[in-house]
Amino acid sequence: MVAKKRKIVIAIDGFSSCGKSTFAKAIAARLGYIFIDTGAMYRAVTLYALENGAIRSGIVDEDAVEALLPQIEITFRFNPQRGASDIYVNGDLAEGRIRSIEVSNCVSGVSSIRAVREKLVAMQQRMGRDRGVVMDGRDIGTVVFPDAELKIFMTADAEVRARRRYAELTAKGDNVTLEEIVENVISRDKADMSRAISPLRQADDAIVLDNSYMTVEEQMEWFMERYNAAVEE
Repeated sequence: MVAKKRKIVIAIDGFSSCGKSTFAKAIAARLGYIFIDTGAMYRAVTLYALENGAIRSGIVDEDAVEALLPQIEITFRFNPQRGASDIYVNGDLAEGRIRSIEVSNCVSGVSSIRAVREKLVAMQQRMGRDRGVVMDGRDIGTVVFPDAELKIFMTADAEVRARRRYAELTAKGDNVTLEEIVENVISRDKADMSRAISPLRQADDAIVLDNSYMTVEEQMEWFMERYNAAVEE
């Protein structure tokens, strides 16, 4: 019955480590929509910049990053083992490497570069042209798809987000401390909200979801109520 409803664009924005991608993936699977992880795209550019000398000692060389952009091709391929899409940079699997703390510490600086945002926003708009997509990021409802039929702004307590991120990284064997992750979460919030180009902000018509103490099932129930209302308008 869901498949008979009109297809829409679902834009999910919000702070880092709110579970936006997990939430968006679950929505896409539930509705049979395409999921586009825009945050992963910015991480992919950051990873390429790190591996090609455009970022040294945590300092982003904007001109060097911009010079690398024509060399970067980003694609997504469905991974049946994960039940989700993996991201590739120039044909090489980058899914695991883009989640490192080194990439996390530099991605805000890279994503604030105008040329980077212009390149990736154009790619994202092409991907969502036919509707039936779920996108998550920082500026989906404000810049990429300001006409999205359903906009959600996700937030959660900073310490809760840091603990989630810490659990994710340590499960993979990364040697990080909770204090380091808390500092990263807070600094990324500040950088995302204060950057000159496409800063993180809640769209005027976005619905706020604070999932600090919500289960995945509670979040999905919350979403389906808003989705049904949106497609029936």
